[in-house]
Amino acid sequence: MTYSNALAMGRQPAVSRGQNSVSFKVTDKRLGPVSNTIVLIVLACLLGLLYLTQVTKTNAYGYQINGLQKQQTKLQQQNEDLTVASARSQSMDRVASSAEAQSMTQGTPSGSVQ
Repeated sequence: MTYSNALAMGRQPAVSRGQNSVSFKVTDKRLGPVSNTIVLIVLACLLGLLYLTQVTKTNAYGYQINGLQKQQTKLQQQNEDLTVASARSQSMDRVASSAEAQSMTQGTPSGSVQ
């Protein structure tokens, strides 16, 4: 049975005298092969677009995360540098105010080497 024969069989005959004009005959409606192909192509395109939007969103978040990680490492390095500078400045004050440093005397040169 061809596609056109299937359509012709779905038609209802003319109503004759003494019959109801309303028929409750179930007709099976289907899409043809060309329509099925077009629908499948459209669905594949929609899925492809959905995939591309998700990938670009992921890439955009990746760029933000990369920038934040660079900023984090820069701030950690700055924190380490400030910690070392703070320790150096505090150590000079501690050494100058310690009891050993107070008990030391200033040395004078005794002579020069010729």
